[in-house]
Amino acid sequence: MSKTGAADSDFIFTTTGLTREKAARITEEALAGCDDGELFVEVSRSEALSWDDGRLKSASYDERAGFGLRAVAEERTGYAHSSEVSEAALKRAAETVQAVRSGHSGQMALPPRGTNRALYPDDDPTAALPFGEKVALLERIDAHARSLDDKVRQVSVSLSSSWQAVAIVRADGIIRTDFRPLTRLDVSIITEDGERRGNGFHGLGGRGHMTDYLDEEQWRQAVEEALRQSLVALDARPAPAGEMDVVLGPGWPGILLHEAVGHGLEGDFNRKGTSAFAGLMGQQVAAEGVTVIDDGSIEKRRGSLSIDDEGTPTEATVLIENGKLVGYMQDRLNARLMNMQPTGNGRRESYAHAPMPRMTNTFMQAGSHDPEEIIRSVKKGLYAVSFGGGQVDITSGNFVFTCTEAYLIEDGRITAPVKDATLIGNGKDALMRVRMVGNDLKLDTGIGTCGKAGQGVPVGVGQPTMRIDALTVGGTG
Repeated sequence: MSKTGAADSDFIFTTTGLTREKAARITEEALAGCDDGELFVEVSRSEALSWDDGRLKSASYDERAGFGLRAVAEERTGYAHSSEVSEAALKRAAETVQAVRSGHSGQMALPPRGTNRALYPDDDPTAALPFGEKVALLERIDAHARSLDDKVRQVSVSLSSSWQAVAIVRADGIIRTDFRPLTRLDVSIITEDGERRGNGFHGLGGRGHMTDYLDEEQWRQAVEEALRQSLVALDARPAPAGEMDVVLGPGWPGILLHEAVGHGLEGDFNRKGTSAFAGLMGQQVAAEGVTVIDDGSIEKRRGSLSIDDEGTPTEATVLIENGKLVGYMQDRLNARLMNMQPTGNGRRESYAHAPMPRMTNTFMQAGSHDPEEIIRSVKKGLYAVSFGGGQVDITSGNFVFTCTEAYLIEDGRITAPVKDATLIGNGKDALMRVRMVGNDLKLDTGIGTCGKAGQGVPVGVGQPTMRIDALTVGGTG
């Protein structure tokens, strides 16, 4: 496993040529009279390999550095960024962001609280294995998938890794740093049986070394799971339509919670009154027994960071407790304007983007019911195991999600697989319809990416098995 050769933040400055002293001095001058702001310096590397149709389809490598300088005055934000990390470029950026003050004379907000926690070392996963070994691994995965069943027609495998080093410089001279590795392996399999075709997908990854996710047992399990889903899809019948009780499986189905509920609990939407949850703090917004948490401090999880992109340590933030709304996910700007505390949820895609409140790892806490008990409680319904795409309206909370793997529940038993099922509802309403929460909390396998305002960031989701009564199911059967 390769090292960056750095033991602390000096690596970021020696790599870019911008000294700590100059960065701190220019940042202090640029943010004089502002309420908040920071200089965000980034060095990153990323690599992606794609194997398709029996050969290496694409391979890419990118290495970049840059900075973003932000000045905040009341609600206004001035932001300037550059891929040239130099004293001259930073001075030009400072002239730009100072315009946001426009006569305002504020007092700089207190800095984020300090922490000695570092979830990850400075190891770079893009250099963990020689390029030839990565290609050979993808070829082995392809060969293994094709050997398992003669119905396999196409195998696609992708391997991606990235490494990010950041330094956050504040006007008071405080500098916070973080190193962030990330790895992901995806396997997609298409099977055919006559005119029937099935698709299956499984991915895994997290914020660890590449070798943490690429041992033979793990990639074989990924192949076998993708193949299982593909074969199940071959026999799927058209999904019925109508209102019915729905049981969501553990793990990845938490993406529905993330999209339909999580975004509505981010601070900016609530401060502006555009969330379906705005103004409901302390009120019952879900059924009793429903507790939702966002936690960016879980080691090696895809959505976890030692500190967020403003320098605030990540933490476990309880959003809904036993059905009552008790918290929002906050960055510094919205927390200050709402007279609340930042929660370590200020995130940005890169130095070219200003931070905003974003989820990290968002999940529902386990309940007391055995999953088999939950299935037995449903006379006629749908068991949704996995989801693909979906659409959510933050203001209303209305959502539509497509199931990629689902089954009928008949007389308390899981029976036939179905295809083309969609779940239609309202996030807040769906939470109120939760009747049973399982004791089998599971986080996803490390594949989530969340989009908001044109920015994408890695996230995690999760939940236990959960029963929701009288949800609308769209189908073709």
